[in-house]
Amino acid sequence: MPTYKYLHEREPARQATADKPSASPVYGSVYAKDGFPTVDFSTLFELFERSCKKYPFNSCLGKREKDEKGEAGPYTFKTYSEVHKEVVQVASGLRALGIEPGQRIGVFGANCPEWMIAMQACNRMSLNCVPLYDSLGENAVEYIINHSMSVAAFCSTEKLPALVKALPATKETLRVVVYWGPGNESAAQAATDMGYKVFSFSELIGLGAKNPAEPVPPKPADLCTIMYTSGTTGAPKGVMLTHSAVVAAVNAADSYCKFNNMDMNDKDRLLSYLPLAHIFDRVNEEWFLSLGGAIGYWQGDVLKLVDDVAALQPSLFIGVPRVFDRIYMRIMSQINAASLLKRSLFNWGFSRKLYFLRQGYSHTKAAPFFDKLVFSKIAARFGGKVKAVLSGGAPLAPHVEDFLRVIMCAPVMQGYGLTETSASSFVANADVIEHAGTVGPPTPMTEFRLESVPDMKCDALDPKLPKGEVLIRGAANFTGYYKAQDKTDEVLESDGWFHTGDIAVLTSTGAIKIVDRKKNIFKLSQGEYVAVEALESTYKKANVVEQVWIYGNSFESCLVAVVVPVKEAITAWAKEAGVPGEYDKGLLEDPRVMEYVLAELARVGKEDKLKSYEIVKAVHLDHIQFSIEDDLITPSFKLRRPQLQAKYQAQIDAMYTAIKKREAEKPRE
Repeated sequence: MPTYKYLHEREPARQATADKPSASPVYGSVYAKDGFPTVDFSTLFELFERSCKKYPFNSCLGKREKDEKGEAGPYTFKTYSEVHKEVVQVASGLRALGIEPGQRIGVFGANCPEWMIAMQACNRMSLNCVPLYDSLGENAVEYIINHSMSVAAFCSTEKLPALVKALPATKETLRVVVYWGPGNESAAQAATDMGYKVFSFSELIGLGAKNPAEPVPPKPADLCTIMYTSGTTGAPKGVMLTHSAVVAAVNAADSYCKFNNMDMNDKDRLLSYLPLAHIFDRVNEEWFLSLGGAIGYWQGDVLKLVDDVAALQPSLFIGVPRVFDRIYMRIMSQINAASLLKRSLFNWGFSRKLYFLRQGYSHTKAAPFFDKLVFSKIAARFGGKVKAVLSGGAPLAPHVEDFLRVIMCAPVMQGYGLTETSASSFVANADVIEHAGTVGPPTPMTEFRLESVPDMKCDALDPKLPKGEVLIRGAANFTGYYKAQDKTDEVLESDGWFHTGDIAVLTSTGAIKIVDRKKNIFKLSQGEYVAVEALESTYKKANVVEQVWIYGNSFESCLVAVVVPVKEAITAWAKEAGVPGEYDKGLLEDPRVMEYVLAELARVGKEDKLKSYEIVKAVHLDHIQFSIEDDLITPSFKLRRPQLQAKYQAQIDAMYTAIKKREAEKPRE
């Protein structure tokens, strides 16, 4: 029988009823069996005020200034006292413009100190921060502004033209634009000509300095942010998070470190490069502010990320699988290009350390000789002060997780959460090798249970390997989707249980492993959701497509497809293009035909304004149609995805291998 070492059972299992499937017991962290941890602040306003009083001269927010050649210098920081002064002035400036507590403020741009200052100003005046971003589609900015009824928008110079493009459709709600950076005179003038009040960041600070305003402290139950996320087809959904929810997530991070003997304190630094518009980075930045730690913002160039890491020397390195995949490929390409002696030494040390890690040794005791001789030199490229590595957003590939555990000379953990749970639901325990390949047990602020999904043969009460949909309840949960009660009711029960839609198995050590999605929606390795049925509807518009099945998973960064072409369309094109062969005897294997079909898929995808990660990168062509007889479609002609994957797994693997080879052969800039 399972032991569930890291879990504490709070409530017994629930048997199936007419309207509810069976569910496993309610579990919580063993560290919270005597009650949930507490912190000495109840809102994000209190969190920041407390740290500014406690650590006034500590480094707070920093960035790298560039010289006339565009080369970045060392990080320079403003202290907590200096940042607090700017927060007060920005908040006062907003009040001077007539912006009232409870109204929404958009923020649009890459991570930087101004982003955080604007957000803290919102917290100070009981305003709701609404991150704006255009990765959800061409019209996402205007949709989010209008749907949230934002009255002002902070924006980077780089994003100002995109914001101005959306302004004609936002006149009923938005009235103030504030930009940071050098400015864009033509874009600013265009906004002014449309009747908007336009200020530079420094001008707003000046306005606030002349018109000081007292804070309007929020209550714990007050809304602090609406984060728009696209997990399904249709318009983005606004996830409503209260101050108490984000504080609970900060509490979860703090208590996790305490229980795992991981000391994060006011001397530590965090690199900010994952989007502040997403909850994963936001929670970690709020947490570091609660510690009195320093946050350094990246240059905004992924090719210079490792350089930023080395310059900042962060204590915690958070990332998503796509980032860690790049690190893996970069370092391994250097190892493979090294001399035979260096390559052999690395491989020997790697195998030895991984072996002892798998025997249960901590990362400091698995191979101290090779750490000193080999791996500490690699870790030094990341500043040499990393205390922990945390990956979220999607599952890490096993070989990449093994690689990080060996070379980073620090604990490596995977975590799991959603915007709806403030990204703080599960984290693997540090140096527990049994948690490799899992997202660990629940954080001390989280309760969870698995619910059976009979259609997917998932039994939450299986005594050997419980499997089912993950349901989460806790203080960090959202309160619902903004102005979308119907969507809220679909996933949030009256007693607080949130249906994640993710399928997981519960391991004997109390960790869960995400293995599937309840619906046909999945994440790619960079954390982007893909609604596959909607994409297939788009690709069917191509006149060369008879049938199409799109495939992707959380270990890959792009999509591939199996297409049954329209015979007449392909043969006509082949004849015109001078491509020889018969339709069912080799023609579909010709690279020119595959390139043509791929180009047609890309064409209709762009016409439908699909995002770049939704464009198929490789295609396999088959002349035999998916049929009911082959169990590849249902009687109502819906695709049977598991059966299709089983049939085409070899072709899927070949397509991804070819894509990776093509990427590896691209010349480096």
